[in-house]
Amino acid sequence: MSSGSEGRFHSVDVSSITPGLLRATLRTADGVLLEALHQPCTARSGSASGSATTAVDGGTAIVVAHGFTGSVDRPAVRRAARVLAGRAAVVTFSFRGHGRSGGHSTVGDREVLDLAAAVAWARSLGHRRVVTVGFSMGGSVVLRHAALYGAAYAGRARERAVADTDAGRAGDGREHPRGDAREPWLAADAPEGRTDAVAAVSAPARWYYRGTAPMRRVHWVITRPAGRLVGRYGLRTRIHPEDWSPVPLSPVEAVPLIAPTPLLIVHGDRDAYFPLDHPRMLAAAGPSELWLQPGMGHAENAADDALLGRLADWLVRA
Repeated sequence: MSSGSEGRFHSVDVSSITPGLLRATLRTADGVLLEALHQPCTARSGSASGSATTAVDGGTAIVVAHGFTGSVDRPAVRRAARVLAGRAAVVTFSFRGHGRSGGHSTVGDREVLDLAAAVAWARSLGHRRVVTVGFSMGGSVVLRHAALYGAAYAGRARERAVADTDAGRAGDGREHPRGDAREPWLAADAPEGRTDAVAAVSAPARWYYRGTAPMRRVHWVITRPAGRLVGRYGLRTRIHPEDWSPVPLSPVEAVPLIAPTPLLIVHGDRDAYFPLDHPRMLAAAGPSELWLQPGMGHAENAADDALLGRLADWLVRA
């Protein structure tokens, strides 16, 4: 599977479903339609939970990137959105191939375009700060998104674009695409898709990890025809049948490109999918803060309300 050309997001339909909530259909840069939901901040500054230490910022939007087989309407995602909305507005959406969104899951590759569309939508609603939090597969996506849409990477991409243009003018006869060869869809000038802070929860550090039984089952679902049928009809997730081509930037390769954007890595010491070498590799790869959570399992299902509240506080204050 390869990525399409980059462009700006389009909101093709927005409707109010209950007072204060907006459900939208977004179009990604490569033309996939996504379901998305905007939930306003439910607390006033200085009044959330009755605590003077609780951070509340209605001008910030937290964009939530769910894990593999999740969706905007899954109970764990809705619970996370409810807790996060006590500190800031929240945007949730279903990745391609999940829920009511179109397309097929590429298990972390083109999903960066989905997140960019959700972030751009949040900015179009007037939020002055937009931050991201991702769980499991969503954690890998927020890391790559922060790197590829960040100011530092965009600056380097612009420098390469200028150098390539100059080389082209010199008459070397070659094409000189912008951005990274492994991310050919990346535009150097995409400020509306950029995040102001990023938190990755239960994220892998590297691709193709099969070191645990749960991850071996995940790979069976992704790579085998019978597994993809189970994914489609049992897990309500439509998976793209083709391999990655080219292999995208890995999460651990993305981390050094994220600075100066604030980065938080969160991982449970009872994660059955990715052991603790994954968060430690990520934290060692670049400037970041690492939270290792005693007794926590994997992703949004294992994140309790207290942790979600701390995450929201960090994202608002970062």
